This record gives sequence, structure tokens and C-alpha cells, in this order.
Amino acid sequence: MTHILGISAFYHDSAAALLSDGQIIAAAQEERFSRKKGDASFPKASVEFCLKRADLTIADIDHLVFYDKPLVKFDRLLETYMAIAPSGYRSLVRGIPIWMKEKLWLENIICEESGYDEDISFADHHESHAASAFYPSPFESAAVLTVDGVGEWSTTCLGHGRGAELTLTHELRFPHSVGLLYSAMTYYLGFRVNSGEYKVMGLAPYGEPRYVQQIYDELIDIKEDGSFKLNLRYFSFLGGLTMTNSRFDELFGGQPRTSEGELTQRHMDLARSVQEVVEEIILRLARTAQKLSGEDNLCLAGGVALNCVANGKILRSGIFKKLWIQPAAGDAGGALGAALALWHRKLDQPRTPNQSPDAMSGALLGPEYSDSEIEEYLKAEEIPYQKLHPDSICSTVAKLLADGAVVGWYQGRMEFGPRALGARSILGDARDTDMQTRMNLKIKFRESFRPFAPVVKEESASDWFEIDCASPYMLLVAQVHRDKCIAPSSDSASGFEKLYQARSEIQAVTHVDYSARVQTVSAEANPAYWGVLNEFEKLTGCPVLVNTSFNVRGEPIVESPAHAVQCFLRTEMDYLCLGSILLDVTARKGKPFDTSWRKDLPLD
Repeated sequence: MTHILGISAFYHDSAAALLSDGQIIAAAQEERFSRKKGDASFPKASVEFCLKRADLTIADIDHLVFYDKPLVKFDRLLETYMAIAPSGYRSLVRGIPIWMKEKLWLENIICEESGYDEDISFADHHESHAASAFYPSPFESAAVLTVDGVGEWSTTCLGHGRGAELTLTHELRFPHSVGLLYSAMTYYLGFRVNSGEYKVMGLAPYGEPRYVQQIYDELIDIKEDGSFKLNLRYFSFLGGLTMTNSRFDELFGGQPRTSEGELTQRHMDLARSVQEVVEEIILRLARTAQKLSGEDNLCLAGGVALNCVANGKILRSGIFKKLWIQPAAGDAGGALGAALALWHRKLDQPRTPNQSPDAMSGALLGPEYSDSEIEEYLKAEEIPYQKLHPDSICSTVAKLLADGAVVGWYQGRMEFGPRALGARSILGDARDTDMQTRMNLKIKFRESFRPFAPVVKEESASDWFEIDCASPYMLLVAQVHRDKCIAPSSDSASGFEKLYQARSEIQAVTHVDYSARVQTVSAEANPAYWGVLNEFEKLTGCPVLVNTSFNVRGEPIVESPAHAVQCFLRTEMDYLCLGSILLDVTARKGKPFDTSWRKDLPLD
């Protein structure tokens, strides 16, 4: 067998992925092990997990590949600093020493950290994204679109894949970037860049697109084919220490919001406006990709491909018949893409698409723990638990959910990518009108405006949502089916007032614009997860649940049973199901319910 280890690291979302003869064996993000959200350090624990999963040592690895080319990226930084000198001096002083000490010597660092003693390969950043999108997809041929902040020089690439061949044919280059435009607004709205963009997407439906024309007039010039240029007078990311500058502040009527500042209608309108502009850019790029390739299928990756609202717009536009989006679309997925690109392109290996439904194994590529390992931990910590019969797990959990409980659901292999997909999830009753507020404030400890996503049996999805395809990775937004919706009692509600209006039969997962980020589950892909939905439907007539990630604000999704139990003990979840083991509130016996730790939660 030929074993290939892919690595992404040193920028954000470090990860490792392992291929054996082209088959995806394992993949994981370092943050899950280190408990540092967005961890950028060398993914030592992720590498160790991947090797252990395949019963290998580093000596068994035939090829190690890094997901981008640091020397080319360094060239871009130097050219940028020279072009804007002397204004980028402060950024230069902060950034260059790190490069001189670490990032220019990545090959040495990777060898030292991993123990690998052969030559290391380096892939192009957007090539890694494109490979992660096309090669695991179910398509024999497809157009490929990658969009993010910036790789080496590229910010957007169009390409075409057929069989094992993958070619990137067109690119847009730094500093003109959809991802950086969205991140600039993320920064201005008071959220953390590279992690808070999804908050902007969630905030957008509360606003009106009042600033769209202003953005078109001042910030960005968009062509019919989707190419564009930013007006750099308004941005500081070239050489400053912030994303935007005083001209940006003046244009939109004030300084950037602080992280805990009040969210006003103006902020909501700005979020809605930048979201609509980005959607228009992505739609134009998709049309161009279709014209250039002549394909009916589109594969997407890059951080912007996590904008599931834009993805839903592409699907509904009819530009392509089918979409496939890499579930780890950001930099973490670059580790997998780099390994796949090396296997198919450098080693010239053939490709047979996996049609059922793809080659990602439902993105369930991380660690798993046996019941005996879980019990060993619980006994050592003297935590009481109940052992369920394997045949009763789904019905027991469904009954708890139907009775109004919130249940931590920890089963099988951990997900690869930012979404909880039924392995490390928190579940609730989507029909409960108080569930969104309860889960946000008492369990997730996050902003009350944040929507929750629904999970639904795949065969029932079109009865509850305006969607006619599978969405296993929660990367498509669709409208709640009109038959399930409730007309608003008043058209005068604005901003967060909309949150308290009745919207649908599944209120907890219906956003204020009647949309939902849908995950569909098949019995074949995830029998236990589907089984809970099926048993819940038997009890309630509804095959839909709330699914949110098993973590609290500012922390990564849980990885080990210990992480899951500690999260359960620190929140107001009612039950925790780990494999066939059930914990309830008696697990907190002798452990006073302490909420003081919440004030120290890091901000997303």
C-alpha cells in the first residue's frame, strides 16, 4: 500500500489526513485535541491519531504533503509590503520575524514535529481546495469553484475535473477577495475574523439590504462574469493591523462595533447587505464556471463555500443540476486535498467516483471510543450512569426528546469539518417554541439571535423543507416548506423582534426569514442517528430535530468522552448519551452547579 499523510498548519485550522492507496482512512483538526479553537500549531495529535487509526508509524508513510507553498506566500507578503511602503511598517515588524523564525523553515519543523525523514511535497493552496472538492465527490466530471480569503496569491479559482484530471483554468488574485470583503465586514460588526463569519450570515436575515448599493458604489466593482476589484482605499488588511480603516468607518456611519457591544438595526442591515453582495458574486462566478466547463455538476471548497445561504442560492438558481461541497471546506480540508492531489496528479493514479453518496464516509473520519473506554472513564471519576441495551438506545433518546429534554449525542467517529453531523451533537425538539432561546442561553451560552439547524430523515426532507436533494453535510440553506409555515402576526416587527414571532411548526429551527440550514440523514449513512429521528417521528409525527454542535461558545466541538462529560456537567443539558451509556442530572450529584466559569469563555 501507498500511504500519504496530508497536513495543513501554521495559519488557522490545522489538520491532518491519511490516505492509503487513495482511500480516505482518517482526518481530524488539531483544535479538537488541543481544545484551542482554530488551533494553528503543528497538528501533532491529529497526525498521531491518523497513524494510530491505520496501525502505522511515521516510518510507514510514503509521502508527506503540505497544503500550500510557504515560499510563494512569503513572496506575496514581501511584494505587498514593498508596494505600500512605508504604511505597512508596523505589520512588517510584527509579521516578518515570525516568518524568518518559523514559516520559511516549515520543512525542518514538519520533520522535527512528525519524525518524518524523507522529502516533503508542497501543494498549491487552491489546488488543495479544488482537490478536496472534486476527488471525493460522486461526479465523474464537474466544474470546480474555490473561494476563500487568500492562498499564496489566488483568492478565487475556476477549474474543471474529469476522471483523475483536475485543472484550474482561471483565477482572481490578492488583494481582490470575496473572503476578505466578508471578513472585513465581520471585523467591522465586532466578530472575530476567520471564525465569526457565520455569525454575520446568521445576523443577516434580521436586517434589510439598505447598504447594497453603497457597497457596489464604493467598495467593489463586479463584472458580469463574477470577476471583481476591491476599492483598497477602504481596507487596511494589506499592511495594517485591522481589516478596515477610518474611511470604512465614515462610509458606514461609525467605528467598528466592540465584541460585546449592542447589535443595532444598522449592524443587521450591514450584515444583510454584504451577504447579498457576496451571494451575487458567487452566482455570477457559478454561471461563468458553467459556461467555461459545460458541466451540469459543480464542486465547491474554500472558506466561502461554508456560506450555506449562497450555496442554497446556487442550487435554486438551476445553473447546475447538482452541487457537492467539501464538508471541511476551509483550511483543514486542505490537508485532505493536498494528499488527494498528490495521489491522483503526482502519482498519476486513476479515480473511480464513489456514487453512494461520495468518498467522505459522511465526514465521520475522526476518533471513536468504545463503551468499555467510556465506562472506564466514568468509573474512575465516580460518575453514575445507566447502560442501555443497544436495541433501545434510539427509542429511549427519542422518548426523552419528545418529553422536552435536551440530549447530548456522542456516537461513533468524530466529524471532520466545522459542522456537527450526528456524532458530536446536542439534540432537541424542533417543535418546542422555547427551544432556541433555551439552548442558546442555558447550554451554548451564545447570542440569542443565533439560529439552530434542523436534522431530518432524508426521505422526509421535501415534506418539511423546499429541497429536493440530499444535504448530508449541513451546507445548504432551504426554506421551510410553506405547508409548515405560520404567517407572521404583524408585518411591523423589525430586528430582533422577529425572533419572538411564531414562524412554523418547527419553530426552533426556522430562522426569521423562514430559512433553515438543513441536514438530511439516511438509514444507510448513519443508522443510529436516523433511528432516533425515526423513533421520534413515531412518537410525534415529526421527523425533524434540532441539531447543534456539542460545545459551548468559544470552545471546539468535543472529541473525547471526558470532553463530552465535562461539557455536560457545565451546562444545563438534561441527558448525555455516549454510545449505549446514558447520564442524567444525577451525574452532577455532589458537584454543585457552577456557572462562574462562563464569564471567562473566549469569544468566537
